[in-house]
Amino acid sequence: MVKKVLAVSGGVDSMVMLDMMLGEVLMGKIKRDELVVATFDHGTRESAKTDAEFVLKKAKENGIKSYYGEAKLGAGVSEEKAREERYKFLREVAFKERGEIFTAHHLDDLIETIAINFLRGTGWRGLASFSSFGIRRPLIDGFFKPEDFGFKFFDKKAILKYAAEKKIIFREDPTNSSDDYLRNRLREKTRSLDFKTKGQVFQLWVQEKEIKREVEKILESILPENRIYEREWFLRLDEKVSLEILKEGLARAGISATRPQTLDFLKAIRVYQSGKKFNLPEDKLVKLDKNEFRL
Repeated sequence: MVKKVLAVSGGVDSMVMLDMMLGEVLMGKIKRDELVVATFDHGTRESAKTDAEFVLKKAKENGIKSYYGEAKLGAGVSEEKAREERYKFLREVAFKERGEIFTAHHLDDLIETIAINFLRGTGWRGLASFSSFGIRRPLIDGFFKPEDFGFKFFDKKAILKYAAEKKIIFREDPTNSSDDYLRNRLREKTRSLDFKTKGQVFQLWVQEKEIKREVEKILESILPENRIYEREWFLRLDEKVSLEILKEGLARAGISATRPQTLDFLKAIRVYQSGKKFNLPEDKLVKLDKNEFRL
């Protein structure tokens, strides 16, 4: 039995996901002991501790095993760093429980993420967001069918309507309305899109996810297991192919790089003299020897 590790913050999205999962239990589709609740306090605001206590209490009331994690990141921490710490905790829980992570991302979250990725120069992979191994997005990946709940899609409006109809109690994160984060600044524009446009983005996402799977299968067969790469490959291969190889190689090495950063790395591989080092994100240095380099 694969456990479902539910990432629950106490906000409306994750509380709706939890309620839907409990509905699956009541209908006999899943067992209660398949569910695990995991909540994380980033240490960025005082009310977060109360949010976590609210989630843990809710889990206990429903007979669900729960985990609590915390960090002391402080106010003003980047969204990326907060996300990194949260997923580190969620993966630890998933490993311990031998389960998959379930997050409450909905269609509007998907559209926001795609927009952010394009603004940051992520490339075509930016359209294949939310497709990480071991992480499920039940509100958009088909686990829950919107039509079964009377919706066309699970966007924010549908989430709020569900919560109102079910009288779900939730806690609001005050940082969701802050202009300090790019995602929040984009939110109003992306959520005002009509159903037709949202549907078109969703279909593109489905197609790109499938393309990504095929690309990763090919890369799986050609990437070196010892993570040692021949510089000559990147002199002979087409730039697009070289970028795909580098992008996947960097990801396997735990290095997150934007498309511009990967392009700069490719240029360095092609022109740097032997022994020179290239600085990748998070100050990770790669030494470029005469014929090869290691990630």
